[in-house]
Amino acid sequence: MTVTRILTGITTSGTPHLGNYVGAIRPTVAASRTPGTQNFYFLADLHALIKVQDPAKVQRSTLEIAASWLACGLQPDNDRVWFYRQSEITEIPELTWFLTCVASKGILNRAHAYKAAVDRNREDGEDDDAGITTGLFMYPVLMAADIMVFNAHKVPVGRDQIQHIEMARDFAQRFNHLYGEHFVLPEAVIEEHVATLPGLDGRKMSKSYDNTIPLFAPRDQLKKLIFSIVTDSRAPGEAKDTEGSALFQLYQAFASSDETAGMRAAFADGIGWGDAKQRLFERVDAEIAPLRERYEDLMAKPAVIEEQLREGARTARERLGTPFLRELREAVGLRDLSKMPVSDNVETQKIAVPPQIKQYREKDGKFYFKLTDGDDVLLQSHGFDNPKDAGAWVARFKREGAAALADANALLEPVADAMRASEALDALKRAEDEREQARAG
Repeated sequence: MTVTRILTGITTSGTPHLGNYVGAIRPTVAASRTPGTQNFYFLADLHALIKVQDPAKVQRSTLEIAASWLACGLQPDNDRVWFYRQSEITEIPELTWFLTCVASKGILNRAHAYKAAVDRNREDGEDDDAGITTGLFMYPVLMAADIMVFNAHKVPVGRDQIQHIEMARDFAQRFNHLYGEHFVLPEAVIEEHVATLPGLDGRKMSKSYDNTIPLFAPRDQLKKLIFSIVTDSRAPGEAKDTEGSALFQLYQAFASSDETAGMRAAFADGIGWGDAKQRLFERVDAEIAPLRERYEDLMAKPAVIEEQLREGARTARERLGTPFLRELREAVGLRDLSKMPVSDNVETQKIAVPPQIKQYREKDGKFYFKLTDGDDVLLQSHGFDNPKDAGAWVARFKREGAAALADANALLEPVADAMRASEALDALKRAEDEREQARAG
């Protein structure tokens, strides 16, 4: 069975609230148990340094967020679910540099966060780059390294993060074009129906609106906050609308279908707002109370969290990160000099390069692939309108070798040396099989 690798970055700042739990934590923890997947969850503490320069706050926030996810049911097993700090994967900074060397500055200039900062400076009459750190500018490259260090296939993100995934794909394509096919092209996964909860004032629950209900608020505080939810002036006995009711939406996010139907009927029958809020409080607390207890226990034992994060990083590095970076170092030429072929005539010395298949885009706007052996082009494709179509054939040749040629004749320019092309494709397949075996541990 083909395994799909899914990678999720977790912001290490702020206090989780009920909206974070319903919209992100709860469904993501449930998804981690999906058969046929490997799941990588990392605490983005390196990213946090772009905005936070208080070391104690960085440490405390990382602990709180890690405890929150573990309390909510994330179960690292270091076989299918990895939970780790970004900063513990030392291959990420190295890979960031490799990608920096192929990343176009023009693309980084168009990153939303950087452009927004420049626009604010212009509005204020400042120099374009006033107060902007290189960390902010290079954020997309670091994010690409987060994803590609484990060759993740899918990355769940909000719509505001789609651009970063597109950038990661671009960096991967550029690297593959220069050094051979090493990276899969990650895909953004957009949840169209992500649950969003209203806050105390009816607007979307958000720290920026100061209308949140903290996820692990003590029971008394939770009750007080729920009873402060804004409602209309309809008295007990008057029918109430569920549509647009923040109180009803919050209840529905935690209740079963039968419980939701019961509350809907109670609204129609004119339940008093106090009674409705009491029902909401009891339903939310029933789900959150055991998580709160687990969270408080974890926060009292930071060494337990530290051990889990270190173990997650260690096994992810040993099984995937370190062997992959060894492969990439070889690809870019950071090699063992003692293994370099020796020739009496240094000027005519040639280094053996294995066959490579590369995907690229031409000035006509179409996408192509070619198989090369040294300076010789053994296979050349016709143009494709869609890069995914060209990429699919590249992947198939790497997977099947020469066996895929029979179905590809109509897609290729005439082949000058069919036997040599077949041998090169089979060599490519063997190399890919060896890489997959190494990654599988």
